[in-house]
Amino acid sequence: MPRNIEIQLLGGFSITVDGTLHDNLPTKSRRGVSLLTYLILQRGKAVSVQRLSRELWGSRRSENPENALKTLISRLRTLLNGVSGGLGSAIQSEQGGYRWENLPGVRVDVLEFIELAEELKKPVPETERWDKSRRVLALYQGELFQSGDMVNGSMQASWLHKSYLETVYAYVDMLKERDEYNEIARVCDIALKYDELDEFLHIERMRAMVGLNRADEARQEYCLVSHRSRELLDAEPSDTLRESYERLADASAELQFNLDAISNELMERDSQRSGPFFCDYSAFREIYNIQFRNLERLGSTMFLGVVMVAGQGRELSDIARESAMAGLQEILRNNLRKGDIVTRFSPIIFAMLLPTVDYGTGGMVMERIEHLFYEEYPGGSVTIQHRICPLGGRPAGNFKQIS
Repeated sequence: MPRNIEIQLLGGFSITVDGTLHDNLPTKSRRGVSLLTYLILQRGKAVSVQRLSRELWGSRRSENPENALKTLISRLRTLLNGVSGGLGSAIQSEQGGYRWENLPGVRVDVLEFIELAEELKKPVPETERWDKSRRVLALYQGELFQSGDMVNGSMQASWLHKSYLETVYAYVDMLKERDEYNEIARVCDIALKYDELDEFLHIERMRAMVGLNRADEARQEYCLVSHRSRELLDAEPSDTLRESYERLADASAELQFNLDAISNELMERDSQRSGPFFCDYSAFREIYNIQFRNLERLGSTMFLGVVMVAGQGRELSDIARESAMAGLQEILRNNLRKGDIVTRFSPIIFAMLLPTVDYGTGGMVMERIEHLFYEEYPGGSVTIQHRICPLGGRPAGNFKQIS
């Protein structure tokens, strides 16, 4: 038998043998996989035929449950041996029942998860506690796999989920002592995938956002959980959540007043963006008017450019138009500067604000865009035209006024 076999029961069912994944076993024997799951969860304890029959067949038990179970056990062993020779021997016969024997080289995620979760409930050295907590969180990839044939499957899944959340809570408390806000946010983000309405996770994520000087995201978090609470539970956010948010809002107000912190946050976010800034038309119009007022006050210049796509002698189809506009957008993204601002003004027109250029340099920018577009779309079926003018000035370019 290979030395490395991993059985996954959390978040799905699969068996990996020396790196080869087998994830189609439930389709071959749904009830067999349920039996395997149930035996594994007993952690080496023998289970009687009667109990297994009740768990797997419930009120639909056959008149001869022992023979029915023998048949199912035989098929399951054959299935496991087909995955890896000898693996079927992990299902051991006991007088009046069966048990799972974890063979050498076999690792089962749920068994490791349970063992570590129970160890963490006891006094553990700090370094060991950190390592075991991280391992528990990594092992939990979702709820216990259920094929629908285990009568008490949901009870087992609920217990495992509860153990996972308890570990998350304790781990977050440890992180809070070190002010590790990024890690708190990461852990909460993952845990919220498995329990999207958990208040503790939302509150701690909001606290982490405030600690990272990202109060806007804390507000978004509160709005999100409030909306979900009304939508899914038909209830207002709890007093605990609301009071926590109000305290965080008060704390963040003082933090946000720190000009250095605000400057650093803005600089960090801006440094992650390259190329021009794309925005919707309403934002573009606001920026245009702000810049126009600044130009009048400071006496500086900024140019407005527009680029239009059209068909050669005929109207473009919707597909051709969207393809051309998508290609043009990529050209703009890759060839305009970081300070330039772009919006899709209409279905066939991009408008852009180009700071600190004159007609000459602005015209060169537009001609370069046109040249690159024709390299992308040779043959003349699609054409582009451009115009440019200073803000508030008279346009220049090679197509007629756009209505």
